[in-house]
Amino acid sequence: MTAREPFVHPSSIVDDGARVGCGTRIWHFCHVSAGADIGAECVLGQNVFVADGVVVGDRVRIQNNVSLYDGVVLEDEVFCGPSAVFTNVRTPRSGVSRKDEYARTVVRRGATIGANATIVCGVEVGAYSLIGAGAVVTADVAPHRLLVGVPARAVGWVSHAGEVLGDDLVCPRTGRQYRLEREDLVDA
Repeated sequence: MTAREPFVHPSSIVDDGARVGCGTRIWHFCHVSAGADIGAECVLGQNVFVADGVVVGDRVRIQNNVSLYDGVVLEDEVFCGPSAVFTNVRTPRSGVSRKDEYARTVVRRGATIGANATIVCGVEVGAYSLIGAGAVVTADVAPHRLLVGVPARAVGWVSHAGEVLGDDLVCPRTGRQYRLEREDLVDA
């Protein structure tokens, strides 16, 4: 069996030196910079920008109008909703170069970033967490946490399947059971 070649829409630009994995689809008006590393079976929606130094894992979905700047890492199976925002400098100024101050931002496996959410640089978004639409994340997010608001605050837990968990901590979609151990959600 042969791996599928990546698809790049003719209106998009993938600079020489960028790595794009098998089966990845890059749609209209995207730009992938030379030092970017994009995994297999990803989808980049319309008008996505991926800078040098960005790492995107396998099976990641990046919806329209998302820009990933140097220092952003998206692990496998991350979902970025439309117009989600990632920053890479905490105190930007037009007249002051801060390229040596880029802060690393990591979004762990299976996490979801909602539409129009902002992820301020230098944070880690935990595995399988869910950031609600329009939220502004300014601090690390624990795995499986549901965050909403400005600034984002934890309001619950979500399952591996992305379902909000009730007090019984049972996924309504899969029946998978969880329990709280200290401040962490773990399999029961």
